[in-house]
Amino acid sequence: IFALRLGWLPAGGYSTPRQPFSVGDRLEHLILPASIIAINYIAQTMRYTRSAMLEVLGQDYVRTGRAKGLSERVVIARHAFRNALLPIVTLIGASVPALIGGAIFIESIFGWPGVGRVLLSGGEARDYPVIVGVTFVLAIVTLLANLATDVAYALIDPRIRLD
Repeated sequence: IFALRLGWLPAGGYSTPRQPFSVGDRLEHLILPASIIAINYIAQTMRYTRSAMLEVLGQDYVRTGRAKGLSERVVIARHAFRNALLPIVTLIGASVPALIGGAIFIESIFGWPGVGRVLLSGGEARDYPVIVGVTFVLAIVTLLANLATDVAYALIDPRIRLD
């Protein structure tokens, strides 16, 4: 709709042909692919955040904070949201492999160069070392995302320590 019918955004590529490099042009070409990748994860994260907040707001320590006379803003920011973050951090950390997998297809659809295009061209050419290498790099990224999730747990929840 935005590219073909309305003509607001470019339909593919990562720069306008025969134009000098400009950051604005690259960002304009990035809007559609980034939006497609982000929309699903934004909706999913919002659903989980709402659910986690509703669950935490019904807990006794939130009621106690309100009974002590703390403002609603303090109760939500210090008590509720921090405890509701744990499932959200888990969701974001677990979404990294799916995000990379989705980016592989988005790169091929919009004609962006990247790891996805390398993996697809390696598969088409039956170049097994390329496939194994890209898969290995993606596995390392997944492991680093899991490590970052565990470190974020320790930063968010003081009961969790990294020993």
